[in-house]
Amino acid sequence: MDGTHTNLEVESVKRQTLAKQVVERIVQLLMSGQLKPGDRLPPEMELMRMLEVSRPVLREALSSLETLEVVTRRPRGGTYFNDTIGSKPFSLMLALAVDNMPAIIEARMALELGLVTMAAERITDEQLARLRVTIDQIAESVDNNYGEIDKTFHRLIAESAGNPIVGGMSESLLVTHDRMNRKIKYRERDVTVKFHTDIYEALAARDPYAAFGHMYRHLDYVRQKLLKDYSGGKP
Repeated sequence: MDGTHTNLEVESVKRQTLAKQVVERIVQLLMSGQLKPGDRLPPEMELMRMLEVSRPVLREALSSLETLEVVTRRPRGGTYFNDTIGSKPFSLMLALAVDNMPAIIEARMALELGLVTMAAERITDEQLARLRVTIDQIAESVDNNYGEIDKTFHRLIAESAGNPIVGGMSESLLVTHDRMNRKIKYRERDVTVKFHTDIYEALAARDPYAAFGHMYRHLDYVRQKLLKDYSGGKP
């Protein structure tokens, strides 16, 4: 990049949900090929002019993109698209569906069901032992405060899949996990322990079919609970 951006074409923002639209416009610069992974975005003042938005709206959008690991902001150095953006397509999809909880839940299910079947074929005894520890920790947790341990359980399964291409996708999995966690109004420790134990035993048996079935039942249970709250209890 030569530091000039006079030829970039980007639509101005004129509707509601401004920050989300700014995310879409910035991602479009990447997807259209006008900017590439590793390129520096235009300075804030130039982006504000191009998009016709205020500084708070722009910074909210950039914060969302940074959280999703689409961009990196360097102090006094500008904002850059990440070099590894090509390995994290789910991050872009999540950026465009930030408020769509049903879509986020389904994305997590699609990804994690594939991961658990690969993990069943490749998980090591050491990884199984670490997985077992998380189940014990949840069982011993106080006041159902085990959100981070639950995330560790699912992270270990993604790690156990042992696929470097899926590595970026598994990071997106953790983003969906965090968003779903924040929406859970009440936890059921014993239910979680049962689901996790069933998944663990299927992995220990190196049975991808059973692992898939138990993971589906686990995630579908969470999905139904979240969607009931999302729809206000309406069927």
